[in-house]
Amino acid sequence: MKIIAIGRNYAEHIAELENERPEEPVIFTKPETALLKDGLPFYHPEFSENIHHEIEIVVRINKMGKYIQKKFAKNYYDAIGLGIDFTARDLQSKLKQKGLPWDIAKGFNDSSPISEFLPVENFSNLQDIDFSLKVNGEVRQAGNTAAMLWQIDEIIAYVSQFFTLKKGDYIFTGTPKGVDKVNIGDRLEGFIGEQKMLDFEVK
Repeated sequence: MKIIAIGRNYAEHIAELENERPEEPVIFTKPETALLKDGLPFYHPEFSENIHHEIEIVVRINKMGKYIQKKFAKNYYDAIGLGIDFTARDLQSKLKQKGLPWDIAKGFNDSSPISEFLPVENFSNLQDIDFSLKVNGEVRQAGNTAAMLWQIDEIIAYVSQFFTLKKGDYIFTGTPKGVDKVNIGDRLEGFIGEQKMLDFEVK
């Protein structure tokens, strides 16, 4: 199992971090040890003073494929979930300034809380999914998949040129604007539409 994530896939998020808009999807990976499931608490690591939440729609791959054409991409995933891409922004900024890889800022232990998954059949239009994140009861991030620069099928077609996708892989599809620091004691709740998918505390 592997985690493939897409960066800079929402224009307003690109703007808030003052990043350059990419011409192709920005891809990074996370190890399996980044997964945090079942509503377990996220323990704030000591190595960072600025962990940001990034709420994202997550796609679950259901069979092996590579060099997948966009028109066939829908055959390679069966469910949609919600995840958070926790990012050690201070570490990431420091490494980016030096032109170094920033794997540790994205792939550290438990940096990817993930929900249960809903069958794709539950969604009438995958390009019109509302999702949001509440922190301590207040909406911090809210987005819709219509705003993606690259839609799910385009992402799968692109990613599969470089990585063989396997059953059980997860693809994090990018975050909307509103990313911000989390603090010990925060409660995070993630929603797809009105359905609560994530609910855990930062300790």
